[in-house]
Amino acid sequence: MPEDPVKELRELVDNLSDWLRYQRRLGWRGLPDKVAPQREDRKKSADKIPSLEEIRAEMGDCRRCKLYGGRKKLVFGDGAANARLMFVGEAPGADEDQQGVPFVGASGQLLNKMLTNLGLRREEVYIANIIKCRPPGNRDPEADEVATCLPFLEKQIQAIRPQVIVILGRPAAHALLRTKEPITRLRGHWQRYHNIRVMPTFHPSYLLRAPQERRKTWADMQQVMEYLAGHEKA
Repeated sequence: MPEDPVKELRELVDNLSDWLRYQRRLGWRGLPDKVAPQREDRKKSADKIPSLEEIRAEMGDCRRCKLYGGRKKLVFGDGAANARLMFVGEAPGADEDQQGVPFVGASGQLLNKMLTNLGLRREEVYIANIIKCRPPGNRDPEADEVATCLPFLEKQIQAIRPQVIVILGRPAAHALLRTKEPITRLRGHWQRYHNIRVMPTFHPSYLLRAPQERRKTWADMQQVMEYLAGHEKA
Protein backbone atom coordinates (compact mmCIF):
# COMPACT_ATOMS: atom_id res chain seq x y z
CA MET A 1 0.00 0.00 0.00
CA PRO A 2 1.37 3.48 -0.89
CA GLU A 3 1.74 5.97 1.92
CA ASP A 4 -1.09 8.35 2.68
CA PRO A 5 -0.21 11.51 0.60
CA VAL A 6 -1.80 13.79 3.20
CA LYS A 7 0.30 12.24 5.97
CA GLU A 8 3.45 12.53 3.80
CA LEU A 9 2.78 16.21 3.13
CA ARG A 10 2.30 16.92 6.85
CA GLU A 11 5.65 15.26 7.61
CA LEU A 12 7.37 17.41 4.96
CA VAL A 13 5.89 20.59 6.44
CA ASP A 14 6.90 19.55 9.96
CA ASN A 15 10.44 18.80 8.80
CA LEU A 16 10.68 22.14 6.98
CA SER A 17 9.44 24.00 10.07
CA ASP A 18 12.07 22.26 12.21
CA TRP A 19 14.77 23.18 9.67
CA LEU A 20 13.74 26.86 9.60
CA ARG A 21 13.71 27.06 13.42
CA TYR A 22 17.19 25.56 13.46
CA GLN A 23 18.49 28.06 10.90
CA ARG A 24 17.07 31.00 12.88
CA ARG A 25 18.88 29.78 16.01
CA LEU A 26 22.07 29.92 13.94
CA GLY A 27 21.39 33.58 13.13
CA TRP A 28 19.74 33.40 9.68
CA ARG A 29 17.21 36.23 9.25
CA GLY A 30 15.61 35.16 5.98
CA LEU A 31 16.01 36.59 2.47
CA PRO A 32 16.87 40.31 2.21
CA ASP A 33 13.93 42.55 1.37
CA LYS A 34 15.63 44.63 -1.35
CA VAL A 35 17.33 42.12 -3.62
CA ALA A 36 15.18 43.02 -6.64
CA PRO A 37 15.53 46.82 -6.28
CA GLN A 38 19.31 46.44 -5.97
CA ARG A 39 19.43 44.45 -9.18
CA GLU A 40 17.30 47.11 -10.84
CA ASP A 41 19.58 49.88 -9.57
CA ARG A 42 22.61 48.09 -11.00
CA LYS A 43 20.85 47.67 -14.32
CA LYS A 44 19.95 51.36 -14.44
CA SER A 45 23.54 52.29 -13.66
CA ALA A 46 24.86 49.99 -16.41
CA ASP A 47 22.33 51.32 -18.90
CA LYS A 48 23.09 55.00 -18.25
CA ILE A 49 24.11 56.72 -21.46
CA PRO A 50 26.53 59.64 -21.06
CA SER A 51 25.62 63.04 -22.49
CA LEU A 52 27.64 64.71 -25.24
CA GLU A 53 29.17 66.98 -22.61
CA GLU A 54 30.27 63.97 -20.57
CA ILE A 55 31.74 62.26 -23.63
CA ARG A 56 33.69 65.40 -24.53
CA ALA A 57 34.93 65.67 -20.96
CA GLU A 58 36.03 62.03 -21.09
CA MET A 59 38.10 62.75 -24.21
CA GLY A 60 39.80 65.70 -22.53
CA ASP A 61 43.05 66.77 -24.20
CA CYS A 62 43.09 63.43 -25.99
CA ARG A 63 46.49 61.83 -26.52
CA ARG A 64 45.32 58.30 -27.12
CA CYS A 65 46.79 58.01 -30.63
CA LYS A 66 49.68 59.54 -32.59
CA LEU A 67 47.52 62.19 -34.29
CA TYR A 68 47.46 64.43 -31.21
CA GLY A 69 51.00 65.61 -31.90
CA GLY A 70 50.09 67.38 -35.13
CA ARG A 71 46.67 68.77 -34.35
CA LYS A 72 45.75 72.31 -33.40
CA LYS A 73 42.25 71.58 -32.10
CA LEU A 74 40.29 68.44 -31.36
CA VAL A 75 37.13 68.41 -33.52
CA PHE A 76 34.43 66.74 -31.44
CA GLY A 77 31.15 67.45 -33.26
CA ASP A 78 28.58 70.13 -33.96
CA GLY A 79 24.81 70.43 -33.95
CA ALA A 80 21.67 69.44 -32.06
CA ALA A 81 22.04 66.96 -29.21
CA ASN A 82 18.64 65.45 -30.08
CA ALA A 83 19.01 65.53 -33.87
CA ARG A 84 16.91 63.15 -35.94
CA LEU A 85 19.56 63.25 -38.69
CA MET A 86 23.29 62.77 -38.14
CA PHE A 87 26.13 63.09 -40.65
CA VAL A 88 29.40 61.19 -40.17
CA GLY A 89 32.51 61.98 -42.18
CA GLU A 90 36.02 60.62 -41.96
CA ALA A 91 38.30 63.24 -40.35
CA PRO A 92 38.87 66.98 -39.90
CA GLY A 93 40.70 68.96 -42.58
CA ALA A 94 42.85 72.06 -42.26
CA ASP A 95 39.97 74.50 -41.67
CA GLU A 96 38.33 72.20 -39.16
CA ASP A 97 41.64 71.75 -37.36
CA GLN A 98 41.95 75.53 -37.06
CA GLN A 99 38.41 76.14 -35.81
CA GLY A 100 37.64 72.94 -33.91
CA VAL A 101 34.33 72.52 -35.80
CA PRO A 102 33.57 69.79 -38.39
CA PHE A 103 32.81 70.61 -42.03
CA VAL A 104 33.60 74.32 -42.13
CA GLY A 105 35.89 74.34 -45.17
CA ALA A 106 34.94 73.93 -48.84
CA SER A 107 33.34 70.54 -48.15
CA GLY A 108 31.37 72.05 -45.31
CA GLN A 109 30.10 74.84 -47.51
CA LEU A 110 28.81 72.30 -50.00
CA LEU A 111 27.20 70.31 -47.18
CA ASN A 112 25.57 73.48 -45.84
CA LYS A 113 24.21 74.27 -49.30
CA MET A 114 22.73 70.79 -49.58
CA LEU A 115 21.09 71.13 -46.17
CA THR A 116 19.57 74.46 -47.19
CA ASN A 117 18.21 72.95 -50.40
CA LEU A 118 16.65 70.18 -48.32
CA GLY A 119 14.93 72.72 -46.10
CA LEU A 120 17.18 71.98 -43.13
CA ARG A 121 19.29 74.20 -40.91
CA ARG A 122 22.71 73.04 -39.82
CA GLU A 123 21.61 73.60 -36.21
CA GLU A 124 18.92 70.90 -36.65
CA VAL A 125 21.34 68.07 -37.50
CA TYR A 126 24.47 66.71 -35.86
CA ILE A 127 27.79 66.45 -37.69
CA ALA A 128 30.81 64.46 -36.58
CA ASN A 129 33.72 62.43 -37.92
CA ILE A 130 35.09 58.95 -37.38
CA ILE A 131 38.25 60.47 -35.89
CA LYS A 132 38.57 63.80 -34.08
CA CYS A 133 42.07 64.93 -35.10
CA ARG A 134 43.39 65.88 -38.51
CA PRO A 135 45.63 63.28 -40.19
CA PRO A 136 48.83 64.68 -41.77
CA GLY A 137 48.22 65.90 -45.30
CA ASN A 138 44.55 64.95 -45.02
CA ARG A 139 45.41 61.29 -45.60
CA ASP A 140 42.88 58.57 -44.83
CA PRO A 141 42.65 57.57 -41.16
CA GLU A 142 44.76 54.55 -40.31
CA ALA A 143 43.38 51.43 -38.65
CA ASP A 144 44.88 52.10 -35.21
CA GLU A 145 43.58 55.69 -35.25
CA VAL A 146 40.07 54.53 -36.14
CA ALA A 147 40.14 51.80 -33.48
CA THR A 148 41.14 54.36 -30.83
CA CYS A 149 38.62 57.05 -31.75
CA LEU A 150 35.59 55.11 -32.99
CA PRO A 151 34.30 54.26 -29.49
CA PHE A 152 33.77 57.98 -28.83
CA LEU A 153 31.72 58.36 -32.01
CA GLU A 154 29.68 55.33 -30.99
CA LYS A 155 28.97 57.00 -27.65
CA GLN A 156 27.92 60.17 -29.47
CA ILE A 157 25.47 58.15 -31.53
CA GLN A 158 24.07 56.54 -28.37
CA ALA A 159 23.63 59.96 -26.77
CA ILE A 160 21.94 61.57 -29.79
CA ARG A 161 19.81 58.59 -30.85
CA PRO A 162 19.32 59.79 -34.44
CA GLN A 163 16.75 58.15 -36.64
CA VAL A 164 19.06 58.25 -39.66
CA ILE A 165 22.83 58.47 -40.06
CA VAL A 166 24.17 59.69 -43.39
CA ILE A 167 27.71 58.36 -43.86
CA LEU A 168 29.88 60.58 -46.03
CA GLY A 169 32.52 58.73 -48.00
CA ARG A 170 34.34 55.41 -48.11
CA PRO A 171 36.56 55.59 -44.97
CA ALA A 172 33.62 56.50 -42.76
CA ALA A 173 31.42 53.79 -44.30
CA HIS A 174 34.10 51.13 -43.86
CA ALA A 175 34.71 52.10 -40.24
CA LEU A 176 31.12 52.45 -39.04
CA LEU A 177 29.59 49.60 -41.04
CA ARG A 178 32.64 47.34 -40.77
CA THR A 179 32.63 46.50 -44.45
CA LYS A 180 35.04 46.70 -47.37
CA GLU A 181 32.36 47.27 -50.02
CA PRO A 182 33.15 50.22 -52.33
CA ILE A 183 31.18 53.38 -51.64
CA THR A 184 29.89 53.20 -55.22
CA ARG A 185 28.05 49.99 -54.27
CA LEU A 186 27.02 51.07 -50.79
CA ARG A 187 25.61 54.49 -51.66
CA GLY A 188 21.90 54.78 -52.24
CA HIS A 189 21.14 51.55 -50.35
CA TRP A 190 19.86 51.52 -46.79
CA GLN A 191 22.16 49.93 -44.24
CA ARG A 192 21.89 49.39 -40.47
CA TYR A 193 24.01 50.47 -37.56
CA HIS A 194 22.49 48.55 -34.65
CA ASN A 195 18.84 49.70 -34.82
CA ILE A 196 19.52 52.94 -36.74
CA ARG A 197 18.96 53.32 -40.48
CA VAL A 198 22.09 54.37 -42.36
CA MET A 199 22.43 55.93 -45.80
CA PRO A 200 25.96 55.91 -47.22
CA THR A 201 26.72 58.49 -49.88
CA PHE A 202 29.62 60.37 -51.43
CA HIS A 203 31.75 62.73 -49.35
CA PRO A 204 31.36 66.43 -50.24
CA SER A 205 35.10 66.65 -51.01
CA TYR A 206 34.60 64.02 -53.73
CA LEU A 207 31.62 65.93 -55.10
CA LEU A 208 33.79 69.04 -55.39
CA ARG A 209 36.12 67.06 -57.65
CA ALA A 210 33.33 65.20 -59.46
CA PRO A 211 30.32 67.54 -59.65
CA GLN A 212 28.61 65.20 -62.12
CA GLU A 213 28.01 62.81 -59.19
CA ARG A 214 26.08 65.32 -57.10
CA ARG A 215 22.75 64.18 -58.51
CA LYS A 216 23.39 60.73 -56.99
CA THR A 217 23.97 62.18 -53.54
CA TRP A 218 20.87 64.34 -53.99
CA ALA A 219 18.87 61.19 -54.80
CA ASP A 220 20.29 59.50 -51.69
CA MET A 221 19.23 62.46 -49.56
CA GLN A 222 15.74 62.39 -51.04
CA GLN A 223 15.39 58.86 -49.67
CA VAL A 224 16.51 60.09 -46.27
CA MET A 225 14.06 62.99 -46.24
CA GLU A 226 11.17 60.76 -47.35
CA TYR A 227 11.92 58.36 -44.50
CA LEU A 228 12.13 61.15 -41.90
CA ALA A 229 8.90 62.67 -43.18
CA GLY A 230 7.07 59.44 -42.41
CA HIS A 231 8.66 58.70 -39.06
CA GLU A 232 8.55 61.02 -36.09
CA LYS A 233 11.17 60.59 -33.38
CA ALA A 234 9.80 58.88 -30.28
